[in-house]
Amino acid sequence: MTKIHSAAVLGAGTMGSQIAAHLANAGIPVLLLDLDRQTAAAGLNKAKKLTPSPFFTHQVETLISIGGFETDLARLRQVDWIIEAIVEQIDVKRELLAKVEIHRSPTAIVSSNTSGLSLASLAENRSNEFRRHWLGTHFFNPPRYLHLLELIPTVDTKTSVIDRISYFASHALGKGIVIAKDTPSFIANRIGIYDVTRILNFFVKGEFTIEEIDAMTGSIMGRTKSATFRTLDIVGIDVLAHVALDLTTRLNTEDERLKFKLPSIVEQMVQRGCIGQKSGQGFYKKEIDRKVRKILTLDPSTMLYREHKIPNLAPIDATKSINDFRERLRVLFLGNDLVGKFIRATLGQTLLYTANIANEISHSINDIDRAMRWGFGWHLGPFELWDTIGVESILESCDIKATPKLIKDLKRTNGIRKFRTGILPPAKLDLQILRRRKEEQPLVKRNDGANLVDLGDGVLAVEFHSKMNTIGQDAIEMLSLGIAEAELNFEALVIGNDDLNFCAGANLMMILTEAQNRHWKEIDLMVKAFQSVVASLRHTTVPVIVSPSGLTLGGGCELSLHGDRLQAASETYMGLVEVKVGLIPAGGGTKELLIRNTSRIKASSKEPFPYIKNAFELISFAKVSTSALHAKELGFLNDVDGITMNRDRLMSDAKLTALELAKKGYQPPQPLHNIKVEGDGVRSALELGIHLAFRADYISEHDVLIGKKIAKILAGGALPHSTHVSDQYLLDLEREAFLSLCGETKTQERIAYTLKTGKTLRN
Repeated sequence: MTKIHSAAVLGAGTMGSQIAAHLANAGIPVLLLDLDRQTAAAGLNKAKKLTPSPFFTHQVETLISIGGFETDLARLRQVDWIIEAIVEQIDVKRELLAKVEIHRSPTAIVSSNTSGLSLASLAENRSNEFRRHWLGTHFFNPPRYLHLLELIPTVDTKTSVIDRISYFASHALGKGIVIAKDTPSFIANRIGIYDVTRILNFFVKGEFTIEEIDAMTGSIMGRTKSATFRTLDIVGIDVLAHVALDLTTRLNTEDERLKFKLPSIVEQMVQRGCIGQKSGQGFYKKEIDRKVRKILTLDPSTMLYREHKIPNLAPIDATKSINDFRERLRVLFLGNDLVGKFIRATLGQTLLYTANIANEISHSINDIDRAMRWGFGWHLGPFELWDTIGVESILESCDIKATPKLIKDLKRTNGIRKFRTGILPPAKLDLQILRRRKEEQPLVKRNDGANLVDLGDGVLAVEFHSKMNTIGQDAIEMLSLGIAEAELNFEALVIGNDDLNFCAGANLMMILTEAQNRHWKEIDLMVKAFQSVVASLRHTTVPVIVSPSGLTLGGGCELSLHGDRLQAASETYMGLVEVKVGLIPAGGGTKELLIRNTSRIKASSKEPFPYIKNAFELISFAKVSTSALHAKELGFLNDVDGITMNRDRLMSDAKLTALELAKKGYQPPQPLHNIKVEGDGVRSALELGIHLAFRADYISEHDVLIGKKIAKILAGGALPHSTHVSDQYLLDLEREAFLSLCGETKTQERIAYTLKTGKTLRN
């Protein structure tokens, strides 16, 4: 398969510039063109200022070059993939594509990022060769963070072109690929906009406030936390209006077109400039009053903003105790109350509509479910929801004119109709292999904190499954058992999971409880146990691969630092954040950052202090990487560590890395007994910086105390001169500092505050 080594993006607007940014994230040189160089530069600069950033690091920005349509189209001859991302006007796009055809190389793929225009129509009057290399590639906003990429081939598109883009986008860009039919708005937008239209038309009846609808359509229903109205503010109310209008003009029948007619409030908001986050106001508005940031809410009756109201919905509150999401949703859906009425009139109608149009827009119901999961953040896709709530229950409780043919054709098993006998399968065999192995065979071992899973081919996995995958005694025990099991019966060990987050750190509630009860011996034993199991990762007789992803904080970061190799998801946010709760890294993290930073001193004449200071700042400022690539820049990942762009492929890549190390005749490194520490000279210099920060009112007295303890460890303790120590010596210093801070009232206050609010207390 011919690889893609370079790309061009035509159009430096919101989507074009961010698509270019994500191509650069994958290490691909990108040519970004617009009307002229100035317009392209402006679009790129705007993308550089976005939060969250579309770039992994500032360094990848250098992979993007700019130009103008009139002066630089000839440069397209040098690229493998040309992506059109200009204004959604068919005539304008056709005119540009005619120029592109003149300059593209014979093998170059050309695609459009259109969100709903007909791909066949866009390529009218183009040559046969052009059309064979032509398709739709619909990215979702923001391209770096949303997993879905809809590919829309036409009848002319070569199979090899589809395969080439699918492979590259899945592996290099980390995308979840869905093949959509060339129909208006394709799959995700067609269903998503229909769902939003149902919600908006219910909203204008006045039975629920904006806050109440967001409470019903957020995480409680298995959607994103931003729910409906916050999401619309992020996307842009003007974008919603444009996509819905396009559907009302392009669908075949009047009845179908009317389904996408938005209520008049949307047009009023667009006319008033209340188009969401980019204009500062939409359904919500941020306002600063006496230095206090407030969130105001739109009152549709006056079109003015009012105080935010906390929603009070008894049916929602009553179901919060139901831990099983599927059961909770079923109870809400079938509820004989206003909440149930709302959900049936919105979600229920969306499920019926999806069943009616499924064969028109997609090649399989699996693609529809994946599209809504990956593009709109649904926890379950439409057909998963049909099975969860129950086909008969939906048909009996919803107002339907006719049962969809797809439903009629379902066969009954024991009197029940279902779309699937099991759960939604992974899209490819090398995706979510951990989940697949757990479905195929029994677990090797399990407790309340973690599982041991046989990944096949002689590789064992340790999978955390506590809340946020925090590390407690159960997880420590299973890690120890996993090491022993791997050394006895396997060739390699992988530590990872299929969750969004790898590990949010230690179990703070357990630490706080023990500290408040003054159980110092128990805390000491717990820290010793964690230090021991983490240190043993480095010295097992089999290679250990750690696979961090998402939040990899505190103890999760320390665990990662001690693997033989890391295979990290591209979206890995890694850091030692213990100081935020008044503690220090005591699982080998402080020791490891000292070793990693001082190992960069290659010449004896180099001054060691800047390297030790860097370790100090990483810990004391609780720096967290914004991506795996950034984690490499910070030193949490080494140069040999791998990065996986597609989160669903992470465990598969980690397994391959583990097998490669095993086949090379793996030998564990020897324990370190000669770590150079600089003693009081470095300690005094670090403490001077702490003192100056305190004098400048940047830190509190408790921060000073924590900072001095970190400085002492990094200096090697109270030593009058430089010397060499063992790694166990540094671990003992870590544990001593950790225990002493657990006894501090202000540390306990910080932990309690974080547990209660999720925020940081700087007392």
